[in-house]
Order: sequence, then C-alpha cells, then structure tokens
Amino acid sequence: MQTLKNDWEPLLERERKKDYFRMLDQKVQDAYEKERVFPEKSKIFAALEETPLEDTKVVILGQDPYHGEDQAHGFSFSVQPGIKIPPSLRNIYKELENDLGITAPDHGFLVHWAHQGVLLLNDVLTVKAHEPHSHKGIGWEIFTDAVVDQLNKRDRPVVFMLWGKHAQKKGSSIDHDKHLVIQSSHPSPFAAHRSFFGSRPFSRANDFLREKNLNPVDWKLPTATNQY
Repeated sequence: MQTLKNDWEPLLERERKKDYFRMLDQKVQDAYEKERVFPEKSKIFAALEETPLEDTKVVILGQDPYHGEDQAHGFSFSVQPGIKIPPSLRNIYKELENDLGITAPDHGFLVHWAHQGVLLLNDVLTVKAHEPHSHKGIGWEIFTDAVVDQLNKRDRPVVFMLWGKHAQKKGSSIDHDKHLVIQSSHPSPFAAHRSFFGSRPFSRANDFLREKNLNPVDWKLPTATNQY
C-alpha cells in the first residue's frame, strides 16, 4: 500500500508494523490481484491524503465504499463526477438545504468538503465489486479505529458526525467533553425519517467551530470540475 505524504504518515507507519496490518496488507493485495475491488488501489487512502490530521475539523463516518461501477474513490458518501447521486447522499443534500439553505448540486463529488477539513472516512476502505461489506472483518476496522483514536486524543476539538448505529458504535469512545458528537439515524431512505432529517448537523458543526475560534466549513459544493 502507498505512503501518505502528510501528517497521517506516522500513524500509518506505526500500524504497518503490527501483525494485523501485515495480514490486512496481504489480503488486500491478493484481492486486487484476483478480483475486482473498489476503489482503485491508488485511492484507498484518498480521504487521509486530502484531509491532513492537522486540518481535520469534522469527521463524517461511513461504512464501506460503494460497490457499484465507477462510484467509489476513497471518500465516505462521495461518488466520482458523472455518477448518479446515491440515495443516502440525496438525503444528505436535502438536510443541507433545510439546514443552511444550500441548494443541492447536480453531482455527488464531495472533495471540496475534504479540502475544507471534513474527513470523509469509511470504516472499511475496500470492497469487492458488487458485494457490499465483502471486506468487512479483514482488518480495516482496526486501522480506522486508530484514525478515530488519534483525532480523539488531539487537543484541538473535532466534530464527529455519527449517522446510524454502525457509526455510533465505532465512535463510542469519543470524548464528548472535548469534541462535539452529532448522532442521528443514517441518511439512507430506510432510516433518514427517524432522526436524520431535522438534525441540522451542518449548522451545529459550524456553530461549534466558531465557538472554538475555528473557521467554519464552507458546505456549498462547487461544480465537480472546480474541485480538482
């Protein structure tokens, strides 16, 4: 696996030396050689590459990459330009408009958020094509737990958006006294009506950041081509 050319690299280097990561690395390499895996290998760590540890203000935890053609590119909930917006992301856009009055864009490419300090982190970083959760349990969860723990220990506060029971379980050890933890149901069509709609995560995150004398996030997404 590739290195990270920013301040996440020391964490990755520490994890590489552990037995679980050596086994994970081999399983991932074997998977890419024997089957179709998403995202492409060079984008496995894209979220960490685009949002350095020092710059992280908000974490949005997803579960695993999209398993459809040309969707996944290393960021939770985001799809590549030109790809149909998935249902959960459509609901995220609905809440964004209700919360901040920001009209939904015509694409699902969220890299602008990553450049604003929003770490779009999945629990599992790879998936077999057309088989959701197929790489669950091979070791990614241990690595991404270490990422969350690193942010939890950081002095400067972070906003954690935990949508759904899976994300809430992963974030169960976060220090609520230091960080803002926003919890609701998942934005999927099956669950968004329970508590995601009306939760106002975007304005709450920015209010918290301002209270801590940190710059708020610009949640308005430019066109996909202007995010490169």
